[in-house]
Amino acid sequence: MSSFASQSIFKLTLVLALSSLSFVTNAALFGDDEARRAILDLRQRLEATQKKLDATQQKLDATQQRLETTQQSVKSQSDDNAILRRSLLELQNQIDSLKSDQAVMRGSFEQFLKDLSEVQVKQKDVLQTVDSRLSKFEPIKVTLDGLEFQADPAEKNQFDGALTVFRTGDFAAAQNSLSAFLLKYPSSGFAPSALFWLGNAQYATKDYKESIANFRKLLSIAPQHARAPEAMLAISNNWVELKDLKAAKKAMEDLVKLHPASEAAQTAKQRLTRFK
Repeated sequence: MSSFASQSIFKLTLVLALSSLSFVTNAALFGDDEARRAILDLRQRLEATQKKLDATQQKLDATQQRLETTQQSVKSQSDDNAILRRSLLELQNQIDSLKSDQAVMRGSFEQFLKDLSEVQVKQKDVLQTVDSRLSKFEPIKVTLDGLEFQADPAEKNQFDGALTVFRTGDFAAAQNSLSAFLLKYPSSGFAPSALFWLGNAQYATKDYKESIANFRKLLSIAPQHARAPEAMLAISNNWVELKDLKAAKKAMEDLVKLHPASEAAQTAKQRLTRFK
C-alpha cells in the first residue's frame, strides 16, 4: 500500500472517531432508545464507509499495480530502446565500415581491371612479336613445279635468292648459290627444282658433265617431276656438246618413250629425224 493511501485512511478514521465521540457525548442528553438507534445508525454508516474505503483501496491498489507495471514496462521498453539504439548504432557502424571496405574493394577492383587491361595489351603485343618471330621459323606451304610441300621460310628465301641470281644471267654465281642451297637442304622440297636450275647453270658455264650428273640426280629422286622431260632433253644437249651423239640420241629416245605428250618430247622427235 502506498503512503498516500495510508494517510487517507488515517484521516478518514480520525474524522469518524471524532464524530463518534461527539455523538456519544450528545447521546447522554437523549434517551437510551434514541442513543441505541443513533449508535446503530453510526455503525451502519461506518460499515458502509469501510466498504467504500475498501473498494477505494482496491481500486487504488489496482491502479498502483498498473502504474508500477506501466513504469516497469516503460523502463523495460526504455532499456530495450537503449539496447536497440546501441544495436542500431553498432549496425550502422558496421554498415559504414562495410561501405568503406566496399569502396576500397571497388577501387582495388577497378585498378585490377586497369592493370589486367594493360597486361592483356602487353601480352597481345608480346604474342604478336612472338608470332612474328615464330612465323620466320614456322614451315609454310609452297607450290612449285606442280608439287606442294612444307618449307621453312629461311629455306624458301635461300632458294628464291639463288633463283634470282640465275635469272640475272650470272650463271657462275647462280651455280654457287644453288650448290650451297642443296648442300644445306639436301632433302628439301625445292631440291628437284634446284637440281634442274643448277644443271642449266652448269650447262651455261660449259660444265657439261656436272650438268648431266645433276639432271640425272633430278630424274632419280623425282622421275615424275614437271621438269623431268626438260631435264632429259637437257641431258641430250649436254651429250651433243660433248660430241657424244649416240648418248644424245639415246637420251632423246628415252624422253619420247617416257613422256611422249610433253613439249620436250616433240622437240626430241624433230631432232631425232636428223640422226637418220
